[in-house]
Parts: sequence; structure tokens; C-alpha cells
Amino acid sequence: MSKISTVRMVTLLCVMFLSACTNTDWRTASRESAGIAPDPALQTQAVIEFYAADAFSWRGWFAVHTWVAIKEQDAVEYTVYEVVGWQVDRGLPALREYTTTTPDRYWYGAKPEKFLSMQGPKAQALIPQIKAAVSRYPWANEYTLVPGPNSNTFPAWLGLQVPELELKMPFRAIGSGFADNASS
Repeated sequence: MSKISTVRMVTLLCVMFLSACTNTDWRTASRESAGIAPDPALQTQAVIEFYAADAFSWRGWFAVHTWVAIKEQDAVEYTVYEVVGWQVDRGLPALREYTTTTPDRYWYGAKPEKFLSMQGPKAQALIPQIKAAVSRYPWANEYTLVPGPNSNTFPAWLGLQVPELELKMPFRAIGSGFADNASS
């Protein structure tokens, strides 16, 4: 077998292997709840939830995407805050905010896990601090995969701004350490 044939074969195998790592049904799954968030129609107390799911495609082998959801007492929806970089090059902000009844949606086919959950009066007391910290996020219009700021920098930065959360980021939250650069 020639060197060119070997290179082509290795390239083909790599492409096949990497393409097998994506979930072809991510568009449907991304709209579905993982069933791990308190139902806002039933839960009247305030709620703070931090989620992590495998990053999109092959990146999920190494890293997670993280986001935060808050629900004030008696609210019928959550407010979700997350950072994504897909539209930054078109002048749109990296920091997104939206309301939903399903803050625990699958992330491009990957089921999320909670890494912090808080309910009741303590959550209600911390929500204004979280909102204030969101408004001060220094990289709201920036996104860099490595070393950051990225989707993991944002929740880590919130944890530094609101130490009462006692937030511990997941090991695979690559870019969370970037938050230390402007923690105060």
C-alpha cells in the first residue's frame, strides 16, 4: 500500500469515526426536557440550577457545556443564561438569556446533569445577586474556545461573584479557570 493510500485510508477512518460521534437526532432531542428540573407549574419555591452536558460533537469527549437557570418564587418559567459563540463573529452577543419551562433541555443530543441545585428561601435571596452578576459579566460579547472566555467561564464567573452558591465546576468544564482573570 502506498503512502498516499495509507493517508487516505487513515483520513477516511477518522472521518467515519468522528461522524459516528454525533447524534443525528440532536434537533429533536435538543427541545426535549431531560426530566431533571423541578416543574415550574408545580414548584412554587425559588430555584437555582446549574447544568452541564457533553459539548457538541467530538468536543464532548473532552469538555462539557454549562449553563444556569433561575426561577423566582411563584414564577411559571425559568430564566436561562448561557454563553455560546456561534454568532459572535456576526456581532451578536455570546451571552444569551431566554425564558422556558424546560431549562434542562438536551444540549445537541447530550443529556444534561445538574451540578448545583438550590431551592427555597436561600435561592430566592441569591437570585438578585445572580442577576446583578449577569449584568456585569465582562465577556458578554466574546467567545474563545480555549482558553476562554467560553460557556464554562460564565457559570464559573457567577460562582466567584456569588460565593454563597458554593459552586464547584465539573472537571471537564474547560475554560472555567479563565474566570479567575476578572473575578472581582
